[in-house]
Amino acid sequence: MSSAYPERRLALVDLLDRVLGGGVVVAGEITLSIADVDMVHISLRTLVSSVSGLVPGPGETPESPR
Repeated sequence: MSSAYPERRLALVDLLDRVLGGGVVVAGEITLSIADVDMVHISLRTLVSSVSGLVPGPGETPESPR
């Protein structure tokens, strides 16, 4: 069976460059419970991006919000 998309190998460095260039948001939730009673609920959100993607450099104007 042939795939509709050709196989492409991607180096880890290239993948990290793409992720940091555009940014990615990671979200998750954790609930700790004892005997089916929720004791602690933690909601986590993190933004992973390069600094140059978030902060304008000298002489650059900030981009408008998307």
